Amino acid sequence: MTWTYLVLVLLIVVVFGVYVSWRAGRLDRMHNRVEAARTALDLAMVRRSSSAYELASCGLLDPAASLLLADAVRRAKEAGQAERDLAESDLTRALRATLGQPGFRAELEGRDGAKELLAEFDAAAHQVFIARKFYNDVAARTIDARRRPLVRVFRLAGNAPQPEFFEMDDALGDGAGLG
Repeated sequence: MTWTYLVLVLLIVVVFGVYVSWRAGRLDRMHNRVEAARTALDLAMVRRSSSAYELASCGLLDPAASLLLADAVRRAKEAGQAERDLAESDLTRALRATLGQPGFRAELEGRDGAKELLAEFDAAAHQVFIARKFYNDVAARTIDARRRPLVRVFRLAGNAPQPEFFEMDDALGDGAGLG
């Protein structure tokens, strides 16, 4: 009878150990996904900044709009990690002010090379919108997993930093990051 209890307890301990190990591995994969999503978001923001800078320096905009846009791009590229969301939101507001003028797109699309430039910029802006939504979704799931009692009791998150949401104004006109 005691051997039966001993084997049963040993089996329960092994199953519990496997489950805890699985949860730790899952949490590690979630943290890796957060890092990959953040890298994709950073790359999308760099692409949008580059497209905005091309737009500002192409000579198709009036000088005041070009300076406004170029300054916003510079501040977004020079911003540290803590101020990045504010700088990117400022860039969005500058883009909205520049591209959101009535009839601006129709006038600009009539010029040589402008249609391709606007299409490239629209694609980059939409990619930022998608990357930010994806990153925030992955971060929310990871934060939720870190709040589970088993994870907190056994400190399964280890020394991995708590993911933070990235909130920025990325709607240029229709609420979806497109102009």
